[in-house]
Amino acid sequence: MKKRFIILIDFSIYSNNLIRYACEWGKQVDAELLLVHQTIVLAPSLSDKESRNQIAQHTNNESLRKLKSLAKELISPSIKVSYSVSEKNLLLTLNNLIEEPFDNLIFSGIKGTGMLKRIFLGSVALEIIDKTKNIIVAIPQEISTFSHTKIFVAVTEKYPLNIQELNRLLNFIDKENTNLTFFYLAKPNEKTKDMEKKLRGLEELFADKFVTNFEIYEGSNPFEDIKQVINNRIDEMLIVQKGSRLLTDQLFRRFLINELVYEGQTPLIVLP
Repeated sequence: MKKRFIILIDFSIYSNNLIRYACEWGKQVDAELLLVHQTIVLAPSLSDKESRNQIAQHTNNESLRKLKSLAKELISPSIKVSYSVSEKNLLLTLNNLIEEPFDNLIFSGIKGTGMLKRIFLGSVALEIIDKTKNIIVAIPQEISTFSHTKIFVAVTEKYPLNIQELNRLLNFIDKENTNLTFFYLAKPNEKTKDMEKKLRGLEELFADKFVTNFEIYEGSNPFEDIKQVINNRIDEMLIVQKGSRLLTDQLFRRFLINELVYEGQTPLIVLP
């Protein structure tokens, strides 16, 4: 099945790096790009349906023009590019797109600090993760270069890894020079024998394709331990299972999202 990268564009200053990252990755796996933009239609409250439709059409046409201009500036002519511009709900658009006969990855930027950071994570990125049944690739604002040298896969007890989707993701990754580390964040005094067995099983499952290993970070401050391994470098990726406490628990989210993704240079990939 043809690979396709669905890239969410909002025309912010971070859109350029998001396109560059996806474009560089796409070249390596022969993926075509689909640039998606949701327009905001500003129509007078008393305007009739026909007038609203005309305003929406004008807004969409202008956004499409900007998308094509951005693509011409940043994307090689050798890469196939298509466009989706609509005032319709973004989640509805995405769910329709992933029903099409492509092997899709959805790319979303993570931007800003302070209030912008909280607004974007709470109202857009997490909503897309929660309500879209597809792999989401969330890229911090400063990253523009794709790399896959070190991939860290978070493993939890309550939400087991979706092995099928993990395999699908890894089909987008070159097996050469890629190290896959499965890890678990243990609570203080937690018994980890069963988790070690699970991690070892995952390590062995993928050992024929990648260099694999596993780690358990335990003790009074597992956050400090994991920071010794995940170093906020652009050659690292962090994979998390949808629903895991690494995304829903406030303390874990604050560490993993803010420190590893926002403050650092670590792309975040969420499995459905």
